[in-house]
Amino acid sequence: MKSFYFTIFEAVKDTKSRGSSYCKYFYKVKVYNGLGEFRKLENAIVTTGTFDGVHQGHQKILNRLIEVAKKNNGESVLLTFFPHPRMVLQPDSDLKLINTIEEKIELLREVGIDHLIIHPFTKEFSRTTSLEFVRDLLVNKIGTTKLVIGYDHHFGRNREGSFEHLKEFGPIYGFEVEEITVQDVDDVNVSSTKVRIALEEGQVDVATNYLGHSFFIQGVVVHGQKIGRELGFPTANVQIQNPYKLIPANGIYAVRIKIADSLYKGMLNIGTRPTIENSQEVTVEVNLFDFSGDLYGKQVTVLFINRIRDEKKFKNKEALIEAMQKDKVRAHNILR
Repeated sequence: MKSFYFTIFEAVKDTKSRGSSYCKYFYKVKVYNGLGEFRKLENAIVTTGTFDGVHQGHQKILNRLIEVAKKNNGESVLLTFFPHPRMVLQPDSDLKLINTIEEKIELLREVGIDHLIIHPFTKEFSRTTSLEFVRDLLVNKIGTTKLVIGYDHHFGRNREGSFEHLKEFGPIYGFEVEEITVQDVDDVNVSSTKVRIALEEGQVDVATNYLGHSFFIQGVVVHGQKIGRELGFPTANVQIQNPYKLIPANGIYAVRIKIADSLYKGMLNIGTRPTIENSQEVTVEVNLFDFSGDLYGKQVTVLFINRIRDEKKFKNKEALIEAMQKDKVRAHNILR
């Protein structure tokens, strides 16, 4: 899989100059497309869950997982699932995810685990009992000797399995279990749901605090109607390729844009362009500062830094242009 991830954690820290280059720092995590590809380990230190967003709560679990693996001369393993269980069991919920599966892989690669198993989640798999999940998958298939889980973790058919079940199964099947304490969870006070809500409300700075890194989207630049160019603010239309990827609320945002190995400043509009056409289609358009060149067909990564304002309908193009000029000044001040 070709990596687009750009060390997001590092990229947002130092953006003093246009076109700055950054090094990629990757750990050699092994990725498996399902348990069928995985070979049982002698000493697997395991955690499991969906880990959408790989937020600070997830990072606390993963850091502890890696710490325990090193202490016990074992190998760290994350068993996660795709599609997200709610997408399979509640197809009408129209759940949007913080990360695409490709993004999640790269975020988890950055954390530094040894093995990442992405098992297909199906209705048939959802019928796996808690006992079958522990005995057949965690123990017989993976080789779990210690399980590290988050507080109030549930698993198996109808989420019937709990920490109490794991404590019962452990002595029988020869593994230990460690639960991240409620105090640790409350200290972080974050969940994937909280991140999604913040993004849906346009509070990308709040989402950043939850995630521990800037929320980002990836897409390909496609041809648009070139309306921004007519207004004096040429924009790149970013086409998001995954329909389940969560897009923040409509509005104007200060952003940083990664193109190849360079990072640029800019402002981005998500919305229907009500002053120009009031389309029903939501578009994602970014105006890059101090950039010249052809972007059509190129893949870009957009890091959201802060929201400037709501999208609104102005009385004419002149009023819109005046507002965009003010937006650019505010974006520069935020990105400074």
